[in-house]
Formats: sequence, structure tokens, C-alpha cells
Amino acid sequence: MPAIESLKVKIFADGADFESMKKLAQNPLIKGFTTNPSLVKKAGVTDYVAYAKQVIAAIPDRPISFEVFADDLPSMEAQALEIATWGEHVNVKIPVMNTKGETTAPLLKSLAEQGVELNVTALFTLEQVEEVAAVLSPDTPAIVSVFAGRIADSGIDPVPMMAEAARILAHKPKAELLWASPREILNIYHADEAGCHIITVSHDVLAKLDLIGKDLFEYSLETVRTFYKDATAAGFTIPTRRADAAE
Repeated sequence: MPAIESLKVKIFADGADFESMKKLAQNPLIKGFTTNPSLVKKAGVTDYVAYAKQVIAAIPDRPISFEVFADDLPSMEAQALEIATWGEHVNVKIPVMNTKGETTAPLLKSLAEQGVELNVTALFTLEQVEEVAAVLSPDTPAIVSVFAGRIADSGIDPVPMMAEAARILAHKPKAELLWASPREILNIYHADEAGCHIITVSHDVLAKLDLIGKDLFEYSLETVRTFYKDATAAGFTIPTRRADAAE
């Protein structure tokens, strides 16, 4: 298996814990960061704007995505234009639809034409990829986030789908395809194989990067030793009836 450093796909860290983000920013493998309102809420944040500006100041040299949370297009646009002022390395996340299932394509077109660097999020179908690709500006960088991990959760192999998404976006040279919601380190290789430009990886999965190339016999032995250690520490016993005891 090739080293991560040799792959074309860029790794972004997906999470909102401030201390973890600062630590990950010291890793040269991490090329950017993504957040979403659910992750920010989970991190215990109460002031979204203050938190975002704290992160932007602490990580000034890599792209970071922050999402709007309005549900109507005019309010989304107002929030997006505000977020865009927070830093040159900020991507504004806009969901592909609102909670009523209404497309945000007109808003995406307007923002892209205004030079706002977008991260269009929560895409699950190739029809959505085509719709987004049609409205992105060829002159403005954008990220298109397809939730490959959640697609896989539904029983569908996302690799062929992501490869087709990459083909659809090929005519928008400044648009980057992002593999979202990976479940395991192997997905980084899947994303690279499919032609994705970016994969955003949760902090718990990133912790497994050191396992790449690990000797599987040693891994097996470590696992057995862990089971034994935990059983012993718990004081577990299993009464047995041995044949020699019966004699």
C-alpha cells in the first residue's frame, strides 16, 4: 500500500474541538479543515462567530469551512456574505438544499458570481452534483462535498459514484470534489482512486494514520494481548470441568 504522502488526494480534518484542531494544524499531512453546525454544537460552542474567528486566527494558513444555518435563501445569502469576510482562507458552506427540500442552486450561482469561495455540502446523488456543477463559476474556487461514507452506509458502493462525480466536475477547473464522512483509513485510498481532490476525515479516524503499513502479525499479537490483559484486569474466571480432574 502506497504511503499517504504519495497520494494526490488532500486530507482535511473534520471536527470542531478547538484544541484538537490546533494540534492537527501542526501535522503537515493536514491540508485544511472542515466544520459543521452539528460538530460545533457537540464541541460545546455557544458563540458561533467568536468561535469561528478564534479558529481562523489560530489556523491562518489553510482553508477552513464554516456553514450557514439559515433556512431561506435570502438569509443564507446574508450569512454567507458575512462569513466570507472572516478570512481569505474561509470557504462558506452552503447545503445543497434547505430543510424543505428546496434547491439552493440559485443562491450558489449568485454567491459564486460574487466571488465567494463555497463548500457546497450534503450532496448524495449524481443529479445533485450535476445541478451544482451547472451553477458554479469557472473563475471562483469551490468545494463540492459528496457524503460518500453515508452513501456507503445505505449499501451503495461510493467509489464508482465518486469517480463519475469527478468526471462531471472536470469542466469546472476550480471546483474540487470532496469525499465526506469516511468511516476508515482505507477510504483515503478509495477517494484517491476515484479522483477526489479532497477527503475530510474525522479526528478519531485521523488517529489511525499511524496504523498504515503496520505488520499484521504484530497487530494480531497486540490484539490478543489486549484481550488477555483486559480479562485478567477484570478478574474474570470460567469454572471448568477437566477430564483429568474427574479421574
